Amino acid sequence: MINTVDFITPPVDDPYWFGQISAANSISDVYSMGGRPLTALNVVMFPSKHLDMGVLRDILKGGHDKVVEAGACLVGGHTVDDEEPKYGLCVNGVVHPKRIITNAGSRPGDALLLTKPLGSGVLFNSVRSGKFPFAELEKEILPSLAALNGRAMELALGHDLHACTDITGFGILGHLLEIAHGCDARIIVRYRDLPFYPGAREMYKKGETTGSNKANRAMVAGHHFKMTAALDSSEDELLYDPQTSGGLLLSLPSDQAGKLLGQLREAGIKAENIGEVIAEPVGITVI
Repeated sequence: MINTVDFITPPVDDPYWFGQISAANSISDVYSMGGRPLTALNVVMFPSKHLDMGVLRDILKGGHDKVVEAGACLVGGHTVDDEEPKYGLCVNGVVHPKRIITNAGSRPGDALLLTKPLGSGVLFNSVRSGKFPFAELEKEILPSLAALNGRAMELALGHDLHACTDITGFGILGHLLEIAHGCDARIIVRYRDLPFYPGAREMYKKGETTGSNKANRAMVAGHHFKMTAALDSSEDELLYDPQTSGGLLLSLPSDQAGKLLGQLREAGIKAENIGEVIAEPVGITVI
């Protein structure tokens, strides 16, 4: 049995999208361990004296619809009056005890696949500041963030999957650092193979950022980090961009990576092979 609790403040002002993305973000914790979600409890903080209750209804509808899509049951929840809306789920799932996937099992020779683009953090902030149109966010980016990671994990489990994590608030390098420490090896990241959402780099060029970039950079800097790629400041910032409901980072033998990549893309998942694990002292190198 797997139990996870996760909730977020609104990445967007649209309550139905907020509910869907928050739910997908919460359920992803079960998927990333190779599990199957069974039940979910709403976890809600809502300023009932300041926002119309119709907003809460739409948030909960978005969450409910995503739970149903995942094949799980919504069995209740808890609500607290608060100054800022926050929503997520406490999710229970099941996984075979001999097939639990963690972020600590990568091996030298593994390839690393990423199943969603990066850059959502700066785009959310840019919508709030008026630098990026919500219509563009809604057209391509929000559907990706609201997409469940279940199908990607289902396909990955058909291979010798050694490790997995979902990419969230620590950014791609922060989560790769967890993978590196988990296997006592070095991660090689090919920057030009990293997928980014349209507009993310342009927003960093315009001076937009997030409240997590600085902390994420500091976390990575003290852990044998090497940068050999020639990046400008906007490209560099994307490495520390925090994600909400990001994709899965899958670690599996390199000779199986091509087949899984093809299966993921055939399923409509915009996956990329972004790097590898090598038998060198623990750390990350971006090339």
